[in-house]
Amino acid sequence: MDLLTISTAGSVDDGKSTLIGRLLYETDSLKTDQVEAIKRSSENKGFDFIDWSLATDGLIAEREQGITIDVANIYFTTEKRRFIIADTPGHVEYTRNMVTGSSHSDLSLILIDARKGVIEQTFRHYFITNLLKLKNIVVCINKMDLMGYDEQVYENIKKDFLDLQQKSGFVDQKITFIPISALFGDNVTEKSSQMTWYEGKPLLEHLEKTKRETDTVLPARLPVQYVIRPKKEAYLDYRGFAGKIASGSFKVGDEIVVLPTKRTSTIKAIEQYGKSIDEANADENITILLNDEIGVSRGNMIVKSDNIPTATKEVHAQVCWMHDRPLQNFGRYAIQHGVNTVQAKLLKIEETIDPISYAKADDVRELKMNEIGTVVFRTAAELFVDSYHSNPKNGAFIIIDLETNNTVGAGFIL
Repeated sequence: MDLLTISTAGSVDDGKSTLIGRLLYETDSLKTDQVEAIKRSSENKGFDFIDWSLATDGLIAEREQGITIDVANIYFTTEKRRFIIADTPGHVEYTRNMVTGSSHSDLSLILIDARKGVIEQTFRHYFITNLLKLKNIVVCINKMDLMGYDEQVYENIKKDFLDLQQKSGFVDQKITFIPISALFGDNVTEKSSQMTWYEGKPLLEHLEKTKRETDTVLPARLPVQYVIRPKKEAYLDYRGFAGKIASGSFKVGDEIVVLPTKRTSTIKAIEQYGKSIDEANADENITILLNDEIGVSRGNMIVKSDNIPTATKEVHAQVCWMHDRPLQNFGRYAIQHGVNTVQAKLLKIEETIDPISYAKADDVRELKMNEIGTVVFRTAAELFVDSYHSNPKNGAFIIIDLETNNTVGAGFIL
């Protein structure tokens, strides 16, 4: 069954947790005892409604503050599709969590409170979808019940958001607007009788029918994780190169190049779970056998000869900084790109980018936690990269502190 991964973003009290809880309930993804516990807790708090946000706000700190702090992956399934929701925090101090939670998503779901409309946090949420080049956006205008289900409220917010899109300059997106009431279930899993003026699909139906951006059309990239050399006499000449296809596809007979050695060969066979197959696609774990005996090691990359990534020791990227100790000019770090880790020095912070105004500031000496900027790294060894825009699977990296071995930043190659 097809899988869709969704990242969510919303400001404080926009109803994001309530919406997710409602989706879980309506799709029978909550156990009976969970539903009963939520109902009892709602009654104990004196609510005259069921607080479905209790289904997702698992951290004690979140329950006390009524906000989402950590990133949680939430799973549910319908008859048509499997879903993973990355429930990300929407507050400025948790920008790094939003980037982390959204980085592997097929679709971004942004909530807007119908009473407040497009606010500064909406700008930040949308900026991150642009940073990560997410092309499927759903804007849920929530709490329409508190605005009398007024169509003009919906249209005004829709216009403001589209103005924001034009301001961003990233128009290569499909944006869908859905007016909802997460509390009462309007347009969540079924069409609302209160908003007959809305002609689109309810949220769940839209999510079930959204087409994923397939990785198979991207350039073929296979980072080699293992070299398989069985010690049994029957397999004395067996040399297989195993890994997970990052993007694109490979088939028997393809002409390939091994990087960084640039040795060439053709694919003799592809094996998967002990069986021979003719073709393999992105995200599949495979073992490749070649027609020529050439040197291939862990950390090498197998690519098709007609589309080779860029070899560089100078990495130009946008970075989201995630640590309380700032990123500083001439600081030394490690960059992990795919299965490779290389030492790197930060040559320059070219500019910082304000996710609210999109204003850029140069002459910057450091990048503080949750700030986003454009930087240049010099690496100790060549990396073979694509731009994040053209191939996200080979265009992203993480930054590691050499002293603590902690991940301190995420980068997106320009």
